Amino acid sequence: MERVLITGGAGFIGSSLALRLLAKNYKVTVLDNLSPQIHGDNYENSYTFNRIKGKVDFIHGDVVNSTDWDDALKDVDVVVHLAAETGTGQSMYEVEKYVNTNINGTAILLDKLVNDDKLIVKKLVVASSRSIYGEGKYKCAEHDVVYPESRREDYMSKGDFEVKCPECDKTVSMLDTDESSKSHPASVYGYTKKAQEEMSLLVGASIGLSVVALRFQNVYGPGQSLKNPYTGILSIFSTQVKNGNDINIFEDGKESRDFVYIDDVVDAIILGIETEQTGVFNVGSGELTDVTTVASTLAKKYGAKVNIKISGNYRLGDIRSNIADLTNIKHQLGYEPKVNFKDGISNFVNWVESQAVEEDRYSVSIKEMKEKGLYK
Repeated sequence: MERVLITGGAGFIGSSLALRLLAKNYKVTVLDNLSPQIHGDNYENSYTFNRIKGKVDFIHGDVVNSTDWDDALKDVDVVVHLAAETGTGQSMYEVEKYVNTNINGTAILLDKLVNDDKLIVKKLVVASSRSIYGEGKYKCAEHDVVYPESRREDYMSKGDFEVKCPECDKTVSMLDTDESSKSHPASVYGYTKKAQEEMSLLVGASIGLSVVALRFQNVYGPGQSLKNPYTGILSIFSTQVKNGNDINIFEDGKESRDFVYIDDVVDAIILGIETEQTGVFNVGSGELTDVTTVASTLAKKYGAKVNIKISGNYRLGDIRSNIADLTNIKHQLGYEPKVNFKDGISNFVNWVESQAVEEDRYSVSIKEMKEKGLYK
C-alpha cells in the first residue's frame, strides 16, 4: 500500500480526500497547523478535523517548519500539497504571511525532495488555483482573443463592472479559460499560487519527479468552513442567513464563477495521484453561476426571510467571471464532473442544517478591507 502525505489534510478538501484514499486502501499521513481561522479556537470541535481524527497518522505542524516536513515525509510515496493561506482579499494586506506559507513552505518541501536521498517520494500533486489567470480569457470584436488586466476603478466607481479590452477599452465577452491562457494574477494570493506551481514543475522536471498541478475553480460542498469570513462564498452567505442577517452582494450581482463540487475535486486529485501524466490541469464544473443566483437559492432553501442587497460596492482585485476549459483534464486524465450546481448546493445546505450556527464575522473582514482601501 502506498502512503500519501496530505498537507492541509484536516481542512475542507484535505479531509474529504483523506477519507476517500483510506477507502481505497492507501495509508495517509496528514500535516496541518489547524488554523483558528478555519477550525475555530478549539480545533477539537472542528468538523473536518474530527472526520479524520484517529483514522490517519496526524502531525500537528506547519509547512514553514523544516522539522515538521522531516517528520511528515517519512516513508511517503506521494505528496498532495494543499496547505496554503487562501483568500484573494486578505492576501493584499497580509502579504508576508501568504508569501511565507505558500511560497516558502513549498520551497522547504522542494529543497528536501532534491537533497534528501532517503526520501522515496515519486509523485507530487500541487493545489494551484484559477486565480493565477486574473480576469482570464476574453473575446474582443476587434482584437479577437485578449487577456484583460484588472478592471479599473474609474469604471467600477460608476457602476460599469464589465471587463474591457486592453487594446481598445471596449467591453469584451468571456471565453472558457484553458491552461495555455496568459497567467497574470490580480492578487498576492494568485501570485503565490503561480510561484508554487511553477517552482514545483521546474524542480520536479530537474530531479525526475512526476508533478501534477491542479488549478481549482471555486470549490464548495459539505465540510467547507463556516467560520472563515474571508473565502468560500456559499459558506459566507450561509452563515449570514443562519444569523438572520441580510446578504450583501458586490457589484451588480452578475459576477459569475465556476463552482465545482468537493467530490469532483477529490476525483481530480486522485486522478492526479494515479496518472502517469505530468503537467497543469484545470479542475472545474464547466458550469457558470452568478452570485445573485447563489444567494437567492441559498435563502430559498433555508426558508429564510432575509434581504438580498445588490450594493454596487466592489473589492479591488476581484475578477468579473471565469469558467474553466476542461478539455485537457478530460482527455489526459479522464476527469468528468459528476455533480451539477443544483444538486451540489442541495447537498451543501443539508449539511449546513446539521451544523451549529457560527458567528457571522463577515463585517470584520469588510472593515479590514475598507481600512486598507480595498473595499469601495
